[in-house]
Amino acid sequence: MISSRLLSLPLIALSAIATRAAADDVRSLPEVEVSASRYSLIGIADSASEGVAGQFQIRNRVVARTGELLEVVPGLIVSQHSGDGKANQYFLRGFNLDHGIDFKMSLDGMPINQRSHAHGQGWADLNPLIPELISSIHYRKGPYYAADGDFANAGSANIYYTNKIESGLASFGLGQNGFYRTLLADAPKFKDGNLLYALELSHYDGPWDNPDNYNKLNGLLRYAQGGQSNGFNLTAMAYSGRWNSTDQIPWNEYKQGLISRWGAMDKSSGAWAHRYSLSGEWRSADADSSTLVQAYVINNYLDLYSNFEYGANSQFNQRDSRVTSGINASRTLNMSGLGKEAANTLGVQIQHDQIQNGLFSSRQRTRIACQIGDPSDPTVTEQCRRDRIGQSSIGVYAENHVHWSDWFRTVAGVRGDYFRFANTSLETSLTGVNNTATVNDFIASPKLNLVFGPWKKTEYYYSAGNGYHSNDARGVTIGSGIRANGLVRTFGQEVGVRTEIIDGLQTTLAIFQLDNASEIIYIGDAGRTEDSGRRSRRTGFEFNNYFKANRWLTIDADYAIARARFRDTADEGNYIPGAVEGVASIAAIVDDGGAYSGSLQLRHFGPRPLTGDNALRSNGTTTLNGKLGYRVSNDTRIEFIGFNLLNSKQSAIDYAVDSYTPPGSTTPLPDGTYRVFHPIEPINFRVMLITRY
Repeated sequence: MISSRLLSLPLIALSAIATRAAADDVRSLPEVEVSASRYSLIGIADSASEGVAGQFQIRNRVVARTGELLEVVPGLIVSQHSGDGKANQYFLRGFNLDHGIDFKMSLDGMPINQRSHAHGQGWADLNPLIPELISSIHYRKGPYYAADGDFANAGSANIYYTNKIESGLASFGLGQNGFYRTLLADAPKFKDGNLLYALELSHYDGPWDNPDNYNKLNGLLRYAQGGQSNGFNLTAMAYSGRWNSTDQIPWNEYKQGLISRWGAMDKSSGAWAHRYSLSGEWRSADADSSTLVQAYVINNYLDLYSNFEYGANSQFNQRDSRVTSGINASRTLNMSGLGKEAANTLGVQIQHDQIQNGLFSSRQRTRIACQIGDPSDPTVTEQCRRDRIGQSSIGVYAENHVHWSDWFRTVAGVRGDYFRFANTSLETSLTGVNNTATVNDFIASPKLNLVFGPWKKTEYYYSAGNGYHSNDARGVTIGSGIRANGLVRTFGQEVGVRTEIIDGLQTTLAIFQLDNASEIIYIGDAGRTEDSGRRSRRTGFEFNNYFKANRWLTIDADYAIARARFRDTADEGNYIPGAVEGVASIAAIVDDGGAYSGSLQLRHFGPRPLTGDNALRSNGTTTLNGKLGYRVSNDTRIEFIGFNLLNSKQSAIDYAVDSYTPPGSTTPLPDGTYRVFHPIEPINFRVMLITRY
């Protein structure tokens, strides 16, 4: 029998890593050993760097922002350089992922990454998530999985909401820097299923001289019927957020006392965003097959004002409005022959984005005359443009799982992706460049995973495969200069080991290499991403440990090192700006089910090159967060939460920019290399009251 603890993880998450392949995130489930807080993946995972974080890990994370929950993925760093409502900055496996490029994220099959986004390719905003509803996060590193398509190069994180909760939940929180949060959720019986609802309200100012004034409203309504393997759900979600942005500030002026550590160069920067979605999922499974169908419609909107050069006329407005619709469908057939177990999966993923976005000059959140670049020189940024984009894709994949013997199994797959980039320039008179065109592209991506073992609760893996990311449609259809490729190929390979030979300890070691045919880099002082046209290579290793020391103590310790370089030489050097080099974290959770519980997590984000010649580097950042919980009764508990307990005065993020206008000046600094940074917030505390009803 599978334990009741296992059933708390949705089948669509656990079965995705079962030994018999089925659809993406739906596979027939063998009998699995499950500990109280961590799922054993011996005999299940297809690679050393694949894993599942369950409710125990997610609930015990100490996070200041919703996006930081993704740090349950070993080696992943989640940071912020602006207002809390903005999509986070992500770092993993030698990547500065900017706001999401090269790391695929989804929620119950709905894409979180946004293609051809006004602020940056792959924009992934996690603020619409409600943490208490997350039942699991299934993560996979590298491009080795046929069901993962666009952006899944450094890896992917598939987030799953629960279909029901045991009883009503009310949570109330207060804290320093203007923090408050209220959550109400329940899932009463309705006809033959459950009607899950949740409403979240929150506010945060931060320590900034110009308060963030971040107001967030989140709501969810889901009707679910059926069991784990046969059933359906229908879900409506709504999110709205407004905030001011305290963006990065110049390091030299801060050290000279010309600007406060908590100051803002442009107090009018900020944004408004919303996300509304309707989605549905249908699952059917028996002993011989399983089927998954998911469909969704999402409306995203962002109205963002930024000023990274700090001048009176250098603020810019990026607007993005889109409707994303799609369907995912897959069918798995389980087979046996010649004494071998096997399964074949066929799947299709269809997505269409209807987008209107633009870049405009502004001052104090009011548009002004455009700061037009040089139309004859495509390397000069045009400060004004408006485009209507229709971007469509069809991905088809096949995957074959075979158990050749008790100690050897293979997972072989291939996917093909067709993209159509259709762009219409709506303001060609502003730039003098006609960007109206339609471009089609196709890419095929083979995948292979070899698994040896288990021997003495130890398995060995070799994984290899091609992946890709799409480029911004505006670069793919550009009417002058060099067009970017629509789809950019990657190739990755990895060797690893997973062992549970020591009772209570789960350890994985992975050594990886990832080659990128054309690196996307973030242009800090322009607020955009750019296809560099240069090949890159990343090599490194990850060493992850999860130790259930006894019934009340759990220790989670991870360490990762990466080396990232351009493979094509250039005058500016071969280092990749912002590429993460070293990450370490250790977390301890104390919880025996009694009155008291607590956790501490120490996280180190190492120095990084900020320029291609490595002449300018960031410092490292170390933070310590913790919480102490007290159970007042069976239904009520209080949590005291502390952030940056060491009160470190370090950077949340650093960039190098070419130029900017210093405080109190009207003259920009000459072209050069200048460091700007966003500080981590000082020590601060919150208290939460959580009760069941």
